[in-house]
Amino acid sequence: MTTVHESAVSTTGDDLSVWPASATEARRGDLAVGGVPLAEIADRFGTPAYVLDESEVRERCRTYRHAFPDADVLYAAKAFLCRGMAHWVEEEGLGLDVCSAGELELAVTTGFPPERIVLHGNAKSPHDLESALRLGVGRIVIDSPSEIARLAAAVGPGGHQKVMVRVVPAISAGGHEKIRTGTDDQKFGLSMADGYAQHAIARILDQPQLELTGLHCHLGSQISSVKPYLVAVRRMVGLMARLREQHGLVLPELDLGGGHGIAYRPGEQALDLTALARRVRSELTEACAAAGLTVPRLMIEPGRAVVGPAGVALYHVLAVKRSGDHVFVAVDGGMSDNPRPALYGVRYGPRLIGRHSVAEPAAVTVVGRHCEAGDVLATDVELPADVRPGDLLAVPVAGAYHLSMASGYNMVGRPPVIAVRGGHARLLVRRESLDDIRSRDVGL
Repeated sequence: MTTVHESAVSTTGDDLSVWPASATEARRGDLAVGGVPLAEIADRFGTPAYVLDESEVRERCRTYRHAFPDADVLYAAKAFLCRGMAHWVEEEGLGLDVCSAGELELAVTTGFPPERIVLHGNAKSPHDLESALRLGVGRIVIDSPSEIARLAAAVGPGGHQKVMVRVVPAISAGGHEKIRTGTDDQKFGLSMADGYAQHAIARILDQPQLELTGLHCHLGSQISSVKPYLVAVRRMVGLMARLREQHGLVLPELDLGGGHGIAYRPGEQALDLTALARRVRSELTEACAAAGLTVPRLMIEPGRAVVGPAGVALYHVLAVKRSGDHVFVAVDGGMSDNPRPALYGVRYGPRLIGRHSVAEPAAVTVVGRHCEAGDVLATDVELPADVRPGDLLAVPVAGAYHLSMASGYNMVGRPPVIAVRGGHARLLVRRESLDDIRSRDVGL
């Protein structure tokens, strides 16, 4: 996330830098993604709707594979997962990082190889662990001491499961305090500073059915600087060196998590992936040489950086009204399909599409339809002064943490996901209907 600026940010110009690479504007106001006009998608599928550029997702997967040719790249499913997404990621050669039995089973039943999946979670349920063992997940990341005995018992005396340990490296990084996970004052992982990580590792080594393959850390989300990752490499290698001294243990894997920052609006800083790959590789090699360690195989877990810029959210304007000095543009979605502005103060750049306006830009606040004062999608942005009910707005960088965090608030129903590629649009996830909502209610 970025610092909030006081001045309005224009979304009426020609800057398409944060849109999918396939975004084109054949005529003013007529924006297309993947060769499909967004207004046509809104007419066909209704709004709110999420549009996902398949080619953009695939190209971003390839970019990671090329930048980290000697590493295991695992897509973080929490950013967005459906059967189509799992299929694209698998075809492009990435592994998968999941956080629940639901994510795991959807991926495996789609055909994703379970041995290429890593299960995370600070509080894994018995169902999560049972599913992981039944389906043959590749790695389980231990996040708390209590998981060790539970997992060992579930595996059984004749079983075998590869595990990693999530370590807290005491590094503060990330775009907002609620998405910083590398410090000792949050719920994830085991601290190096107080010895909890080392104690947990010793306990794992006493369980013959658990094979400790490496260490894991995740610093946070929306990190735009390479430096925190380099500090993490040094601290993690330092711990690996101590484990060799104490236990004669040489760990073959090191997972640095994800959190790679992207730009949500033109001019914002994103993480330089090429620089990250080059400098992390160099830092890891040098640190291991200094410690006399064999360089472990690197693992990384990008999510937002793979799917975020590939997505666009579409809304119809329902109302426009002035209150004092403020102009509010209300749309047919809101915090139920994108809670991130309410949670983290994230700022988006919506754009009027479907018609060309010659009106001067005006500063407005785009709000949702929900019964919350905090249901705001974009504060202080510029849209044409003649924006009116029935207009269509498109919001770029909507591929990550929209549907995956969508709720049932006000029983509005979650939007569909439409994939576009080569001039064709197809439905990946259908809209949640009133029948879906009614069918879950078995009361009276």
